Amino acid sequence: MFDTARLRDTVLAAWTASSARFREDANAEEDFALGGYRDRLVVELAQNAADAALRAGVPGRLQLTLADGVLLAANVGAPLDETGVEGLSTLRVSGKKDEAGAAGRFGVGFAAVVSVTDAPSIASRLPSSGEVYGVRWSREETAALVAARPELAAELEGREGHVPLLRLPFSDDSLDVPEGYDTLVRLPLRDQAAEQAVRRMLEEAGPALPLSMPALETVEIVVDGRTRTISAEGWHVVAESGTFTSEQVAELFADRPTEERARPYWEVRWAVPGDRRGDVPRVVHAPTPSDEPLDLPALLIASFPMTTDRRHVAPGPLTDFLVARAAEAYVRLLGELPATPDLLDLVPGLMGKGALDAAIRREIVKALPDTPLLPTISEGVVPGNQARAVEGSAEFLAKIAGIVPGLLPAGWASRHPALTTLGVRRVDLADVVDMLSGEAVEDKDPAWWRSVYEVLPADDLEAVGAIPVPLADGRLVRGPRGTLVLSQEAGSPDPVSSLASLDPAQLAPLGLRIVHRDAVHPLLLRLGAAEATPRTVLEDPLTHAAVSESLNSADPEPVAQAVLALVDAAGLTAGEAPWLTDLALRGADGELYAAGELLLAEGSLAGLIDPEVPFGVAAPDLVEKFGPHVLAAAGVLDGFAVVNGSDVLLDPAECDHDLDLEDEWLEAVLDLLPDLLNADLDVPPVVREFAAVRDLEYVADWPNALALLSRPPLRAALRPMRVLAAGETVEVPSYTAWWLSRHPVLGGRRPTELRLPTGDPLLFGLYGEAPAGIDEDALKMIGVRSTLAELLDSHGGPEELLDLLADSSLEVDRAQLRSLWIALAAVDPARVSPPEAVRAVLKGTVTVADVEDGPVVVEAPDLLALVEDRPLVLAPFDLAEALSEVLDLSLAGEVVTGAVTSTGAEKPVPPEVRSLLPGAPVTYVEHDELLVDGRPVPWRFFEGAVHATGVDGLARGLAWAAGQWGDRLAVAALLRDPARVPLLLAEADLDPTASL
Repeated sequence: MFDTARLRDTVLAAWTASSARFREDANAEEDFALGGYRDRLVVELAQNAADAALRAGVPGRLQLTLADGVLLAANVGAPLDETGVEGLSTLRVSGKKDEAGAAGRFGVGFAAVVSVTDAPSIASRLPSSGEVYGVRWSREETAALVAARPELAAELEGREGHVPLLRLPFSDDSLDVPEGYDTLVRLPLRDQAAEQAVRRMLEEAGPALPLSMPALETVEIVVDGRTRTISAEGWHVVAESGTFTSEQVAELFADRPTEERARPYWEVRWAVPGDRRGDVPRVVHAPTPSDEPLDLPALLIASFPMTTDRRHVAPGPLTDFLVARAAEAYVRLLGELPATPDLLDLVPGLMGKGALDAAIRREIVKALPDTPLLPTISEGVVPGNQARAVEGSAEFLAKIAGIVPGLLPAGWASRHPALTTLGVRRVDLADVVDMLSGEAVEDKDPAWWRSVYEVLPADDLEAVGAIPVPLADGRLVRGPRGTLVLSQEAGSPDPVSSLASLDPAQLAPLGLRIVHRDAVHPLLLRLGAAEATPRTVLEDPLTHAAVSESLNSADPEPVAQAVLALVDAAGLTAGEAPWLTDLALRGADGELYAAGELLLAEGSLAGLIDPEVPFGVAAPDLVEKFGPHVLAAAGVLDGFAVVNGSDVLLDPAECDHDLDLEDEWLEAVLDLLPDLLNADLDVPPVVREFAAVRDLEYVADWPNALALLSRPPLRAALRPMRVLAAGETVEVPSYTAWWLSRHPVLGGRRPTELRLPTGDPLLFGLYGEAPAGIDEDALKMIGVRSTLAELLDSHGGPEELLDLLADSSLEVDRAQLRSLWIALAAVDPARVSPPEAVRAVLKGTVTVADVEDGPVVVEAPDLLALVEDRPLVLAPFDLAEALSEVLDLSLAGEVVTGAVTSTGAEKPVPPEVRSLLPGAPVTYVEHDELLVDGRPVPWRFFEGAVHATGVDGLARGLAWAAGQWGDRLAVAALLRDPARVPLLLAEADLDPTASL
C-alpha cells in the first residue's frame, strides 16, 4: 500500500549517483538520533499520537507498554498514510506543515527511535475497511542493500557498516493493532542499555506531555504489568494564540527557514498544578521539551523558533515577540488563580538561569506592579503598588485596616521577596505606630486603645515604644514611658503597693500622667509605664520636678502635702530618697526651707549642731500631722542623715552627693587605687554599696557626735568601702572615716595625729595619745594609729613617719630610731618621696639633719671613722643599701675613697683566733699607724686584706673579714689573753640555738 519499493529504489539510486548524499543522510540521522533527539523518544511518540488525534478530530489517547525488551506505542487518530511513510523516511520533510496546532513540524522526530532500536515498525488500521497495513525499517537489511552497490562500498567501510536505516522502508503486514487503538509503533530494544534508557524516560514522563500537546488527553504507561495514567487534570492552564499577518511574517520570520514561514501561527500556554504541589519541569517546551532553562514554578509551552539541534530557542525578533506574549499570559495566569499567599511563590525574581528565562522574567516583573492581584482587608483586590504589608496577627491587622490603606490580610508574609517585585510597600511596625495619630484616631475611646494593646505585636518593644496612651485627664500622649498605671487590689487595698489610701485630688499638684483605667493593659508596663504605687509615683520624673522646683513655687504647700502623703504611704525611711531634701517645707518660724535644712526639734542632731549654722526647725503642725519618721524620710534632720547608694561610679562627673569635700575624698580614693591594684584604671571604679554621713561640717559637740557615730547604725558608715576596679575588689576609706580623719574631732586634734593608748611603743613620742572612752576599732577606722606595721602598710604611711622623724620638736631615742630605720628599710622605695630632712646620729647625739648637710647611710663599721663628721643613719649593715634607696641618701662608701695610704707589715693570724673564727684570713697587715684617706683609723678591710693597728682594731678587722662581726669582743679578749681560749670556746658552746 505504501509503495515502499519505489521509495527504496529512489533513495538507493540517489546514493549510488552521489556517495556524498549517502554520507549526508547517514550523518544527519546519526546527529538527530544520538544528538538532538537522543532522549526524546517518549515525547516524539506522544507528539505523533497527538497529531494523529488532531487530524482525526478525536480526543487523543496513547498507551506505552514496555515488556520483554519491546516498547509498544498504541494511539488513536488518523492512521499512517503514504505521505506519512514518506515523511518518516525523509529527514527534515514533514507531512504536517500545513496543520495548525500540530506538535510535529520538522519531520525529524521519529529519528529518536534509532537511539534504542535497529528494527522499528508501524502499523495502522484503516477506518474504512478495518484492514491493517504496516511499514518497517531494518538496519541489517539496509546495510545489505547498500553493500550490494559497489559505488557505496568505500563509504560503508568507512562508516564501519553504519547506515541510515530510516531512509529505506519495507512493507510489513505482520503487526496487529490493539482493539480501541488505530496505530501501533513497535520498537524491539537493541540491548539492556537501551531498555534502561526507555525505562528512565517512561518514569520521567508526567503531565507535561498532555499539557504541551492538548490534543492528547491521556497517556497510559504500562511497565512490567504495572499501569499508570497521565493527564492534565488538576492543572490550571492559560493559553494565548494567534495568526501572524503577512507583514508580521515578513518582519518576524526574516531569519527563519521557509517551512517555518509556511506555518504563520503562534501559541503560548502556561500551566500550574491546581494544588501547587505538582512537579513542574524547569525547561521551556516548544512544544516538546528543550534544554532552555526556565526556573519558574509553571510550565511554559510556546511556539518558539528552535536552533537546528532542537535543544535551544533561537534568538531573534520572533522569540522577542513570543517572550512578550508569554509575559502577558503569565500575568493573566496569576490574575486567574486564587488570591492566596501561595500566589507569591509564582512571582518571579529578576535573576534567571539563562538569557530566555531572564528576558521572560523582565517582561513579567515590568507588568506586575500595575496588575490587580492582591486582596486587601477592606478595599478588595488592588495592584501591588497600591498594597501595604504589615507583619502581625489577623486581629491586629483587622484593627488597623481602616488606618493603613491597601493592607494585605494576615498570612501574606510581609518579608516575602515577591512583595518587593509586586511593588508592595512594607510598613514597619514603628511606622504603623506613627500612623496612629491625628484625625485617624481622634474618635477612638480608651477601650479601643486597650483592644489595640491586646493584639499589638510585642516581640519588638522598641518598635511599639511610641504607641499612644490615653490619660485619665483626657490627653493622648506618645509612648507609655513616663506614664503611671493605677494599681489597686479590689476589696483589700494595700497602702504599700497601691494608691487606694490616698485622695487622687491630693496628687493633682504633681502633674502626673496617669493612664485612663479603661485603657490599662499589661503591655504598657512592659513598654515603660510604671505601676502607680506610692514609690513609683515618688520616682516619677514629674514628682522629682515638682520637688526640685517647690522652693521657687508660688504655692509650694500642696506639693509638700502630696509628697509627704506619698512618703507616708510608701513607708520610706530616712536617707532612702536623698533627693527629697530639696522639698520646700515650712519651718517653725513660718519661713520656707529645703527639707534638708530643717531639724526636728526633738531630734538627736539638734543638740550637736553649731548654733550659728542656719538650720531651721520643722513646723510643729507638719510634725503632728505626718509624724517625725515621715519628715525624717523626706530629708528633715532627726539624727545624722546617711546618704546611701548602690553601684556608685567613682567618677567626678557621676559621684556627687552634695557632701562636704566630696571631691577631695574622691580624688584621694582615685589616687589610692593604682597603688592597691598595681595597675592603671582604664574605666572608673564602682562602689557596690555607698554610705556616707552628711552635715558633719556643722557639728560643734564632737564628743557626743563621735559617740553616736561609733555606734550602730551609723558605725557602718565608718567601715571601709569595697570598690570594684580593674577586675578586682579592694577596700578604700569611706567618705565618713576620711572626713573625720582630716578634722580636729578628738580633743581639738585630728585622728591621724594620735595613737591608741595601747598602741605600738615605737610610735610613742611621734603621736599624741587618743582620748579614752571611745571604741578603739572606731578610732582606728577614723585614722588613729595603732601599730608601726599598720602605719607603714597604709597609703602615705611611710612618708608620714619620715615627716614625723624630721620634726625636731618630737623626741626619739636611739634604740627607737634604730627600730624605725629597720622597719623603713623594708618599704618599697616607689612608695616614698625623698625626705628633705632625716633623723640621724651626729657625734653620738640623735638630731634632725637636713639632706643638704650630707647625711649618709653607713654600710660597714670600718667606714665610721671616715664619716664621723657627717650625720649618720645607723641601722644593721645588711639593711644599709635598702635604706639608702628608701631615703635616697648616699652610702658612706659612696662619699669616701677608703683607700689605705700607710704601709704595714704582713703578719700571721694567731692560730688561737682561727679556732674561734674559722673563716678568718691566714695573715693580716700590721700598721704602726694605719692611715685611710690620710686619716688615722684603728682598722680597715680593704681589697681582701685586714689592715689594723692595736688589738681592738685587729679583733674587729678579723671578725668582719670572717663574717662574724658579733664575735669581735671575744676575739679581742682572746688576743689579750690566749690562755682564756678554752673558757671562751666553752662559753660559745653554751650560746642558744637561735644564735647559731
